[in-house]
Amino acid sequence: MERERTHIAVIVSTIDEDYQSGILTGIRQYAFANDVTLEHFVAFGNIGGDVGHDVGEYNIFSLADLHQFDGVILLINTIQDADVCEKLLVRARTADVPVVCIDQEDPELYTICIDNQKAMQDIVEHFILHHGYTRINYVSGPVDNTDSQQRLLAYENTLRKHGIAVEEQRIYHGNFVSRDGVSAVQKFLQSAQPQAIICANDSMAIGVMNSLTAHGVRVPQDVAVSGFDYTYNARNYAPSLTSVKRPLEQLGQLACRKIMNHIHGVAQKRNEIMDTHCCFSQSCGCNQTPPVDTDEFKKRNFHILEAYSVDISLVSRMASALAECDSFEKYIKTLQPFVREINCKEFYLCLCENWKDGIMADETEENYLLHILSPDQYVIHGYGERILVPLAYRNGRFFDVPDFPASQMLPDLFDPDHRRGDYYFLPLHFGERCMGYCVIKDSNFPVNSKLFHHFITNISNSLESVRKIICLDRVTQKLNKLYTIDTLANINNRNGFRIGSQHLYQKCIREQKAVMLMFLDMDGLKYINDTFGHKAGDNAICCMAHVLLESCTGEEVCCRFGGDEFIIFAPDYTEEQAQALSDRIQKNLDRMNQENHFAYQLAASSGYYITVPTPDMNLFQLVTIADHIMYAEKKKRKASRLRR
Repeated sequence: MERERTHIAVIVSTIDEDYQSGILTGIRQYAFANDVTLEHFVAFGNIGGDVGHDVGEYNIFSLADLHQFDGVILLINTIQDADVCEKLLVRARTADVPVVCIDQEDPELYTICIDNQKAMQDIVEHFILHHGYTRINYVSGPVDNTDSQQRLLAYENTLRKHGIAVEEQRIYHGNFVSRDGVSAVQKFLQSAQPQAIICANDSMAIGVMNSLTAHGVRVPQDVAVSGFDYTYNARNYAPSLTSVKRPLEQLGQLACRKIMNHIHGVAQKRNEIMDTHCCFSQSCGCNQTPPVDTDEFKKRNFHILEAYSVDISLVSRMASALAECDSFEKYIKTLQPFVREINCKEFYLCLCENWKDGIMADETEENYLLHILSPDQYVIHGYGERILVPLAYRNGRFFDVPDFPASQMLPDLFDPDHRRGDYYFLPLHFGERCMGYCVIKDSNFPVNSKLFHHFITNISNSLESVRKIICLDRVTQKLNKLYTIDTLANINNRNGFRIGSQHLYQKCIREQKAVMLMFLDMDGLKYINDTFGHKAGDNAICCMAHVLLESCTGEEVCCRFGGDEFIIFAPDYTEEQAQALSDRIQKNLDRMNQENHFAYQLAASSGYYITVPTPDMNLFQLVTIADHIMYAEKKKRKASRLRR
């Protein structure tokens, strides 16, 4: 779709790695120079091997409605989940907008790649021909990653080309992260020590060098090492890492240019292969790379460490503050100053309308605890129908945003009056449970801070804690109700009566004020049950409870004592008040009978007892006295009816 301003969606995972950072820098450079707005949909997958976490992270990609953008850039090989990648590619092929896929060829999309096999072949041949090595081990990336597959194939083919056997025990399959290099060395050193270890990326290579050093193995004197990507850390490690330099910023710029060319009808290649360059450095013993400017290196590292220190303070303070929140209102208020600290122009906390569901899926007493123990209503895939925005910030002030359809992603996202900017959509989840997402516009924090993921994780984890507190409060209320309320009559049971009346009773003891206990027994409940059924009997009990609640207009506490028996306690009561209460009960019973036209007569016998209690008197002793008075009155009524 054509607009006054172009909007490009960028789909990417783990933006704090040098590879992603380099490409995104190029994308932002082009976007800024050409008035293009970017919407980044960012996940942090493959963190610690937690499958549920990855489900929650990659769910953010489902939010991006690719049809609504003018173009899409897929950093597909940053996503370490083959099913997620395939679903994204299917959506991209049917989006009806230009899509550029980086580092993975697709016949239906624009693609920008490097010649992985040629680059890896040059590295392997360097070790074989220049150094004369024949025991060359390899640390590979994920088995379902295209870059990983191509580089591994090049390693194997190059060994065979030079008459060296490919031995499976010399290959370790990792996930492109530093800890894979450590694990690989532990495996390799259990057999014959290799002469060289070639890694499919720099992160794993640095892990290899750290682990070799920890085992007392020198690099490159004992074992040579190489990586791939020529990242900042690799260039400035000691020893500096032999690697493959890729034009990452130019790649990002080219991806944007292809989308703009497509929009403006400029003829261009469907596929681009970009050049790479092998940089043979200290880790293989060659050191052909330019010398490092020590002063410049010191300055840059100082700024990195200074920024890291500031970010640690921010993330730590926020984690501590949010952990103390015991209500959602307090959580929102506590989060606000930290939103200001990341120096963004806009920030939105967007929650699924049922973000608290699962524990509170069914409010009925008979099903409530079942859902606590087996929640099955929460969102895993997608973000539901509507989005709530409890916190919104723009240009220095917080403001209200109405809820909106999830299909919009963000209200007024494509408003032509908005200035260009860089949006970042980040998932909020706990494991696979989706709670929503947050949106940040025009902040350097997402791209410059190594702690940005921790910032978002803190928001998610503390939100989950608040959710559990909310749910626990609701559960406690439910349990209290089950403990204190008669489930049929919906008035106090004995526990509720004891809790509700005890403090009033003790106060009357201290102040030597009279209390009143009234005991009521329904007339004819057995007849109603036997004649009209137990459902009618239950209804009669409920009606009696309603009459008592309606008749108690002061501090009286009433309850269903059991079966067809009810009691009422009243503090600081007089004989006149007790008689007035009896009259109100009878009047309300008469009205209940008239209005409902029961097939039976709703009636009750009652008796009350008034006394000034002493500390040695138990409240339920007074109940027993009132009970005896009620039965005495009931016998008198029966005798009177018999005489008539």
